[in-house]
Amino acid sequence: MAASILIADDDPVQRRLVENMVQKCGYEAIVVDNGDAVMERLTGPDASTIDAIVLDLVMPGLDGMGVLTKMREAGISLPVIVQTAHGGIDNVVSAMRAGAHDFVVKPVGMERLQVSLRNALNTSALKGELQRIRHSREGRLTFSDIITRSEAMAPILRIAEKAAASSIPVLIEGDSGVGKELFARAIHGSSERKAKPFVAVNCGAIPDNLVESILFGHEKGAFTGATERHMGKFVEAHGGTLFLDEVSELPLTAQVKLLRALQEGAVEAVGGRKPVKVDVRIISATNRRLLERVKEGHFREDLFYRLHVLPLTVPPLRARRDDIPHLLRHFLARFAAEENSAVTGISGDAVAYLSQLDWPGNIRQLENAVYRAVVMSEGEQLGIADFPLIPAHAPAPSEHAPPLMVERPTPPALPAMVSGSEIPIAPLPAPSQPGMLSMLSANGEMRPLEDLEAEIIRFAIAHYRGQMSEVARRLKIGRSTLYRKLDEAAGEDAAPTAPPIG
Repeated sequence: MAASILIADDDPVQRRLVENMVQKCGYEAIVVDNGDAVMERLTGPDASTIDAIVLDLVMPGLDGMGVLTKMREAGISLPVIVQTAHGGIDNVVSAMRAGAHDFVVKPVGMERLQVSLRNALNTSALKGELQRIRHSREGRLTFSDIITRSEAMAPILRIAEKAAASSIPVLIEGDSGVGKELFARAIHGSSERKAKPFVAVNCGAIPDNLVESILFGHEKGAFTGATERHMGKFVEAHGGTLFLDEVSELPLTAQVKLLRALQEGAVEAVGGRKPVKVDVRIISATNRRLLERVKEGHFREDLFYRLHVLPLTVPPLRARRDDIPHLLRHFLARFAAEENSAVTGISGDAVAYLSQLDWPGNIRQLENAVYRAVVMSEGEQLGIADFPLIPAHAPAPSEHAPPLMVERPTPPALPAMVSGSEIPIAPLPAPSQPGMLSMLSANGEMRPLEDLEAEIIRFAIAHYRGQMSEVARRLKIGRSTLYRKLDEAAGEDAAPTAPPIG
């Protein structure tokens, strides 16, 4: 999903011109004709989908300066590019003081608007990343800090927001790297406990013989090496939230004591003589199916029901591909600033290519891929060639996206005739033969034409190593047609363009 630009201008001709330029830049354009409509969009249910504003200063009713004032009063920090036919220095100073990011004079040129939008979006992404890091360190992360536009995430966010309003135990399930701890921190940061500690414990990284000591504490001399008293994570999180990451890895002996602590609201340190009362909100997470662990006998059923009060399943990145362009923009802005890099954007081909991958490591893998690309790139824009490690780790075929085949083609077999026709085809290959196209399905029937076409496209992408322009040229189709066919093969809505990021 491309960035959304809100355009406000009372002149229908100018409004249409700017709309066309914004769309040619690869962004989605949303058009209104007055300042009141701008504020309605910014405060309505779809406000989170707007990334920047192109605002005319002179409009009847609520003008551009009035919109900037209302945005500041409402705490809305979207980047605004103001435009007017009167380019006096007073207008420029007033608009900038009111919070505008840039100023253009009508009629604005295509190149000038593109540069202004790119800079505004990059600055906004960097500001958001810095705010997210600061909030995380201060324990003030909220749901607005979660980068998502996907419809698959909407019900998850609604459940999490309701959970934040109480102290109900939450169990967050999801693949590794989907952001389970981010959700836990957002629940804590949006709750009444946000001023209290958020303590995270990775249960899978604690040696079995130290689990009880780390969670519940120990007294001095309780065991060999206990040279001083340790209060434990439960006491450390008193009044706040205790996040038990990878809770499925807890040994059974520790599970018994954890269950008792949850039932009684008190913990007893190793070597201690009496329990200590604690007020702790429990949020647990696991990348495994906890119910399966119960059936296998590795997790206590009674503890499962103590933790599994409000389950929350975060979908993998392959199930919310709309988030990939926005995540790319934020990661790029942060790493380019951290590394003092000249990289300012990502090509449309690279965005489309990266959006087709399954990302088994989810957001963490995508983040690291962008980090490496920024460090190794020698240009100002990242392309497909800047992600050379991705094809080698391409996932197996999935129901969400067409797989990218990485086998090199083998020499074709001798042609055969089909029903007396003059169409030569290769004989049915064995499953292990790379580079061969099977005409028949597993039950011996002809495969549908769209399946064959999708397989040819995927093979061409692998053969030309992701160079989408070359793939389109060799297949003698347009790039937009290529992207559309890929989306159709993935079972998703077609995307008309592959907009650049930056």
